[in-house]
Amino acid sequence: MLFKIVVVLALFVIIASLFSALYFLTKDKDGGTRTVRALTLRIGLSITLFVLLLLGYYFGLIGSGQH
Repeated sequence: MLFKIVVVLALFVIIASLFSALYFLTKDKDGGTRTVRALTLRIGLSITLFVLLLLGYYFGLIGSGQH
């Protein structure tokens, strides 16, 4: 159960980072360094979530859906 909560929270943080990048893209006029930083954070979080899901499946924290 804790694993599912962590995954959902990570997805919310990834989506928040994506929207902050959109906000910085529309409001910043200097060249978009904050936009790049927010998108880089989103990519790092997405990769971390993917690795976390792989490890969760490997260690049996999440199943394949078949019994």
